[in-house]
Amino acid sequence: MKVRSTQLNSKFVYPFTISKGTKTHQPSLVVELNFNGIKGYGEAPAIAYYNIPVEKMSADLELKKMFVEKFSFTEPGRYWHYLHHLLPQNNFLVCALDIAAWDIYGKWRGEPLYKMWNGDIAKSPVTDYTIGIDDIDKMVQKMNDKPWPVYKIKLGTDNDIAIIEALRKHTDAVFRIDANAGWTKEDALGKIDVFKDLNVEFVEQPLAKDDWEGMKWLYEKSALPLIADESCVTEHDVQKCAGHFHGINIKLTKCSGITPALRMIENARKLDMKVMIGSMNETSIGSAAIAHLAPLADYIDMDGPLLLEADAATGVAFDYGRILYNENPGLGVAVKGEVLEMLK
Repeated sequence: MKVRSTQLNSKFVYPFTISKGTKTHQPSLVVELNFNGIKGYGEAPAIAYYNIPVEKMSADLELKKMFVEKFSFTEPGRYWHYLHHLLPQNNFLVCALDIAAWDIYGKWRGEPLYKMWNGDIAKSPVTDYTIGIDDIDKMVQKMNDKPWPVYKIKLGTDNDIAIIEALRKHTDAVFRIDANAGWTKEDALGKIDVFKDLNVEFVEQPLAKDDWEGMKWLYEKSALPLIADESCVTEHDVQKCAGHFHGINIKLTKCSGITPALRMIENARKLDMKVMIGSMNETSIGSAAIAHLAPLADYIDMDGPLLLEADAATGVAFDYGRILYNENPGLGVAVKGEVLEMLK
C-alpha cells in the first residue's frame, strides 16, 4: 500500500452561512491509496467547529504514513479498525482513508459499492439542495436559481418564520429545516408549530448538541420529526439519540467513514429511527460515497458538488434531485487531472 494526498480549498457558488458563521471556501483533504496498482480515492472536508483543520489531517498522515502503508490489506473493515486505533484523535483522516479503501475494494471485486451492500438504487431518495442563511430576497434568489424538489433551509435567526413564509410563496417543494443547534426548546416548539403547516418535512438539530433534557422535552411535544446531527457524531451516539430524536444524520467525515456508517444505519434501524446521510460540502469524491449509501437511507443530503464552483472529480450527476448512477466499480468517480497532479 502507498498513500499520497493533497489539500483542496474549493470556493462556494454563494457564501455558505449557517447559525455558526459564514465561509466562502471549503477546505478538504483528498487521499489516494495505491494497493498493488489499484488506486482508491477518499476525501474529508475540514469543519472549523470540530477543530480538525486540513493541516492537522496532513500532519497526522505524514507522521503515521509508514504505518498507514504497512498494513496487509484484505478488506476495508479490518483496515478501518487498524486506522481507528492508529489515529484515535482524527476521525476525519480515518474517513478519507476508509473511503479510499472501499474504492479499492470495489475495484478489486469489479463492483459498484452499492451492489456490494445489496442496495437498490431505484429506492434511493432524492438529494436536497441547501439554501444558506442570507437576507430573504437573496435566499429566494438562490432557490429560484436552482429549481429543486427538496430544499434544506439553514435557520437559527430571529427571522426564521418570516424566512420560511417568504420562501414558501415561491415554491411547492418540500422544505427541511436545519437550525444547527441555534434554538432554545421554547423557540423550537413555537417555530415547529408554524412550520408544520408550511410543508416542512422535518427539523434537524434544533437544540444544542448536549441539551438532552431539552431534546427529550421537545421530542415528546414536536409536531414534526427531529433529526440529530451535532448530537450524533459517532456510532456510540446512536443509542443515546433514541427517545430524543426521530432519526439521525450520519456524516461520514465525523463518524470516521463508510465502515462505521454501515453499522450506524443498522443500529438506527434496530431502534426504529430514520436515517439520513448528510453532506459536509464534499466534492464528488466524498459525495460518491454518500450516493452509494443512499439506497440504505430515508433522506439524502449530498449537494456538495452543486454548492461548489469547481469539482475534483467526475462521475456524480443529478437529475432534478435524483442521483444518477454509473456501473463503474468502487466509488465510480474519475479524479480530475489537475487534482492528480497535486498529489504527493
